[in-house]
Amino acid sequence: MTIHIGAAPGDIAETVLMPGDPMRAKWAAERFLDAPRQINAVRGMLGFTGTWRGHAVTIHGSGMGMASLSIYANELLRDFGAKTLIRIGSAGGMQGHVGLRDVILAMTASSVATPSSTIFRELNYAPCADWGLLRAAVAAAEARGVPHHVGGIYSSDTFYDERPDLNEQMTRHGILAVEMETAEMYTLAARHGARALSVLTVSDHLSTGEALSSEDREASFADMVEIALEASFP
Repeated sequence: MTIHIGAAPGDIAETVLMPGDPMRAKWAAERFLDAPRQINAVRGMLGFTGTWRGHAVTIHGSGMGMASLSIYANELLRDFGAKTLIRIGSAGGMQGHVGLRDVILAMTASSVATPSSTIFRELNYAPCADWGLLRAAVAAAEARGVPHHVGGIYSSDTFYDERPDLNEQMTRHGILAVEMETAEMYTLAARHGARALSVLTVSDHLSTGEALSSEDREASFADMVEIALEASFP
């Protein structure tokens, strides 16, 4: 048990999927895991552990933003022995060829700042995905026929962004999508010698203004979760 995770020793699997929304953690656990049991509800941040094809898996919410994810990822890695973290979440598309419902496999994650920035000081650390997970996720997406893109994303530390100039430069430099957690997760995984990958569903698009309804989001997010699970245990 830690300050933010009320799980007992042995309750957390070595492989942890991390949606931002705790209710999405509940939905994914009930839909994809066998015999899921709730292992955390501290501050309403739900976590569940069950099995997928005989493999132990925990699905635990991270909250919104890098600061919130940093709390849970640190405790999962440091105190509960997690070895693999896979973010499953939504993202806003930034490139014209990226469509709604497409899956983004984040190779790298750029950011203006993360909770780890004070450690690196003047260094611009380059957070990246685990190659083995990324390769397995690409294979899983191809096998399922899911439209997907591999490349860099942007982890923002603000939701209501007012920097159209920055968005323009990121689009110019090939950034596929924007979300709010991956850069810190990749950094923490590297620090703790763990594996990490973000598998994201494009739920809206910055340039076109398109967005999925809540019903469409749930239907589309199933592909993302299955790709994450198959990448964890290829």
